[in-house]
Amino acid sequence: MDADLPAHSGLEARLVALVAPTLEDMGYEIVRIAVLGRESPTVQIMADRADGSLISVEDCERISHAVGAVLDVEDPIPGAWTLEVSSAGIDRPLTRAKDWNRFAGHQAKAEVLVPIDGRRRFSGVVLGAEDGIARLRLDDGTEAALPLEEIRRARLVLTDALIEASAQMARPAETGEEEKSKVGEEDPAGRKLH
Repeated sequence: MDADLPAHSGLEARLVALVAPTLEDMGYEIVRIAVLGRESPTVQIMADRADGSLISVEDCERISHAVGAVLDVEDPIPGAWTLEVSSAGIDRPLTRAKDWNRFAGHQAKAEVLVPIDGRRRFSGVVLGAEDGIARLRLDDGTEAALPLEEIRRARLVLTDALIEASAQMARPAETGEEEKSKVGEEDPAGRKLH
């Protein structure tokens, strides 16, 4: 697994492979891709700026246009679909080893696919990740070693310290609020709008 890309499988893995190079060329990184729904699915892309600064509405629009073009050409999803692009937000998911390292010292919750020492859910302070293992210092002072490939979901917990750290990452001209751009919705004729 590439430490710079989130772990995905199936259609989501194919979408990551298709759009990651375009986003990297534009100075962005994929945090997560999710495909929701069957008849008229929604492709949700959560992205970061490669430089670590907060993403803006304009960034989401640029990503949406570029990704929409790639997906229209490659056509990995039959029929009509909707594209949503957003920032990872303050209480963001931890999907890559670099996320675990970047947010070391902050509170997080994680759930694993296979129980570790009889439990699936963990919460504590992020200690980082190395060699495919994410580490948390639990509330009781013990450490949990979570294999990244076994993490079902992990997310930062919104705390004053996290809000303060996020404010410091904000670019001076930006508000830093999580914004969302929805592009790709069907028009009445059933065409995809990108």
